[in-house]
Amino acid sequence: MNILVIDVGGTNIKIKDPTGPETRKLPSGPQLSARDMVEAVQKAAADWSYDAVTVGYPGPVINGKITKEPFNLGKGWLGFDFERAFGKPVKVMNDAAMQALGSYEGGRMLFLGLGTGLGNCMIFDGVIAPMELGHLPYKKGRSFEDYVGNLGMKRMGRRKWQEAVNDVVRRLQAALLPDYVVLGGGNVKKLEDIPPGCRPGDNENAFVGGARVWEKQRS
Repeated sequence: MNILVIDVGGTNIKIKDPTGPETRKLPSGPQLSARDMVEAVQKAAADWSYDAVTVGYPGPVINGKITKEPFNLGKGWLGFDFERAFGKPVKVMNDAAMQALGSYEGGRMLFLGLGTGLGNCMIFDGVIAPMELGHLPYKKGRSFEDYVGNLGMKRMGRRKWQEAVNDVVRRLQAALLPDYVVLGGGNVKKLEDIPPGCRPGDNENAFVGGARVWEKQRS
């Protein structure tokens, strides 16, 4: 099957041609609804051929169902019928889980996505365990995400943001005992040093993961 993978972010929507190398970027934002996203993608991908769709959603997804409206987008995502809207089979998964699956190389992997917020996911011996660690309390009444997301970088500056990233990674490594940590998301390139036990991911792995989730089910 040709899988159209959609990576929905707080700033952009990214889609990749399932039959070629081209990636297209569309604007996102705090007013974007699920229907807005579908219409924008259908228009942008009108000249592409695809049999099914994977939607990487920036929020909690359980058993393929969105369980909460997004923090950084508009309303209308909870309960939205993506299969009816696209007219194709659709799988919905957390966006961090999608990039994590594309980055996975076996064992116990913790994925942390440094971007608008803090995407996170663990994979245990091939089993995806989505998490919402970013909203856990951290310091001064703020969450992990408040320190290592975009707002934290703007508030503290690059140096203190790097220190916060290092500290958050250490705490999560101690709590979750991963074999390795993959740091993905758009801001990983802004790190001066990669914390011990980590390796940088690649945002392109989201497209790999969005295709892999169909292969995983077929097997």
